[in-house]
Amino acid sequence: MKLTLSAITLAAVLATSAQAQGLSYPATRKVDQVDAYHDTAVADPYRWLEDDNSAETKAWVVQQNEVTDKFLAAMPQRLPARRIYTELYNFERFGIPFSEGGRYFWTRNDGLQQQNVLYTAKSLADTPVVALDPNLLSKDGTVALSGVVPSRDGKLLAYGIAGAGSDWQTWKVRDLATGQDLADTIEWVKFSGAAWTADGKGFFYARYDAPKEGDKLKGANYFQKLYYHRLGTAQSEDLLVAENRDDKEWGFGTEVSDDGQLLVISVWKSAGSKNGLMVLPLPKGAFAGGKPQPITLDFDAQYTPVAAVNGKLIVKTDKGAPRGKLVAVDLKNPAQANWKTLVPEGPDAMTAASAVGGRFLLSYLHDAATLVRVHGADGKQLSEVKLPGIGTAGGFGGRWSDKETFFSYTSLTTPAEIHRYDVKTGKISLFKRPKTAFNPDEFETRREFVTSKDGTRFPIFIAARKGLKFDGSNPTLLYGYGGFDISITPGYGVTAATWMRMGGVYVIASIRGGGEYGSAWHEAGTKLKKQNVFDDFIAAGEWLISHKVASPATLAINGGSNGGLLVGAVTNQRPDLFAVAVPQVGVMDMLRYQNFTIGWAWATDYGTSADSPEMFNALRAYSPVHTIKSGAKYPAVLITTGDHDDRVVPAHSFKYAATLQAADTGAAPKLIRIEVNAGHGAGKPTSKIIEERSDILAFIANTMKLEVK
Repeated sequence: MKLTLSAITLAAVLATSAQAQGLSYPATRKVDQVDAYHDTAVADPYRWLEDDNSAETKAWVVQQNEVTDKFLAAMPQRLPARRIYTELYNFERFGIPFSEGGRYFWTRNDGLQQQNVLYTAKSLADTPVVALDPNLLSKDGTVALSGVVPSRDGKLLAYGIAGAGSDWQTWKVRDLATGQDLADTIEWVKFSGAAWTADGKGFFYARYDAPKEGDKLKGANYFQKLYYHRLGTAQSEDLLVAENRDDKEWGFGTEVSDDGQLLVISVWKSAGSKNGLMVLPLPKGAFAGGKPQPITLDFDAQYTPVAAVNGKLIVKTDKGAPRGKLVAVDLKNPAQANWKTLVPEGPDAMTAASAVGGRFLLSYLHDAATLVRVHGADGKQLSEVKLPGIGTAGGFGGRWSDKETFFSYTSLTTPAEIHRYDVKTGKISLFKRPKTAFNPDEFETRREFVTSKDGTRFPIFIAARKGLKFDGSNPTLLYGYGGFDISITPGYGVTAATWMRMGGVYVIASIRGGGEYGSAWHEAGTKLKKQNVFDDFIAAGEWLISHKVASPATLAINGGSNGGLLVGAVTNQRPDLFAVAVPQVGVMDMLRYQNFTIGWAWATDYGTSADSPEMFNALRAYSPVHTIKSGAKYPAVLITTGDHDDRVVPAHSFKYAATLQAADTGAAPKLIRIEVNAGHGAGKPTSKIIEERSDILAFIANTMKLEVK
């Protein structure tokens, strides 16, 4: 199936889409809400949409969905796009294996299962058996696994489940021999995994106090506490291990050292990469409590624990090394003056580190593509892992005593392959390679470099069918994120594959705000420098047009969460540059984002309106809700969100949609698609993924007057 583009202009595209459907938006009530920010009055006429529990908001959701559903149902591209997406989504997918207690564990999806199934086997040659099937936990597939952690002996499995896409988790414990759950149940867990003690008698986890009635999906999350749960006891009896009553922003991540003698606690205060570290020696007998000892609580850099070896804590850090280095901390003399550099900072950004088989496996990004270098216990480089090509590799987990590890490799045109790596010999062997209806040999990816407004150079990856002529007529979808030290690297996705199969060009941009070139690259896209992110993305669009990959009539943009903010801001700043904009679960109200759930933690990237007049003015200058220009001709916009999103609350998208629909922004459709019983994206069932993402591609095709054959 292929898209064909008729010769029409951008103006014609934008003028006909909504008119042809006879589009009429629901009226959204306005209120006289005005807030003062540093003596500046700012109206917030749709404040009432922040109340997700009100009958009026729920009715508004129904009305908006009715309009959107009618529009989408009338698109001739909808069913063909869904058929292609379903065909390409329907392939066997595997997670990266890991081992514990003489067992291997990995996930598998046979193609269209709503949720991935966890399997286990004694050896890779054995027929695996089901350890846990989350598809049996709900009728509609909306209950998902949020984490799985086997005990050291491989007999028990602690697992977290989340419903309807919420960040709230419930943790349970399963006996893998019987397949039955124990009575242990842990509630109100969020942003936490589990870490077993070596004796298998219990595990560490972090939780919040139970929210007040009505605040479950929007109330601010503060004062996380770290607990130890001993099997067979009630949660009310769990031991409090760490909290900070003087700093409500503290949160905790934990892991137990390979020898079981040390609990390593990462202390976070935001969604940024800066954190603290504490340690707590663990007894050989039953854990009965103790006071963690700080390694560093300055929150001045990233400190990622890698391993505890021979009395040393190995840490990946960007302290004094924006692109990252590996250091050894003597636990008897942990002052930073005594830290020893094992692997110094290099020209590429170190993005991950693991300790397996007496080696350190260090992952780097070289112009947004993965390199993996192998170092000895003394820090000296021994070799490199030979990856299949320019793409993205991840995994490499394990213990210091393990002889093997596993990793995935993917590119924009290569579905994720799973490989086994023998640490001693360096031999790589294929574990699983998916068979799909997408033929990667028919497509190609190239890396180009774009120069932004201020002269900064960054990579973009362009994937398309081999031999495609670039004459400006190609339907092109540009994706970006640009925030929170998250690197955007080339990897296979069904959305990109479907778009390419339909004849389109798929492009990702590795812009500032991410971690592609280290912490300085990230910080160059934060707070008062956030406009750099938008300038980069605009520059990527201009490059695609000037190099005749696309034209304003054939260029669409897409991003989710912080990437939804990116799309919203760029659409408002350069509505002339794009034909279609699809912001998903975006942060759209930059003056109030910090008031909901975990939003306060994003202030390290954004700053807040309360910080200073300068920060308020900067936020207001790009906030999508506050910068919609009435009288300008906007591209077609499809906003997506979930009614159970408790990460970026749906009020962001609600207010943005209401503001767009009320303004004079041209005839192109301004629609919002609100998924019911869905959250920010994690754990979304397969059927909802296919429906939503194929609708996005069909909407883009419909706006561009592209025929799907």
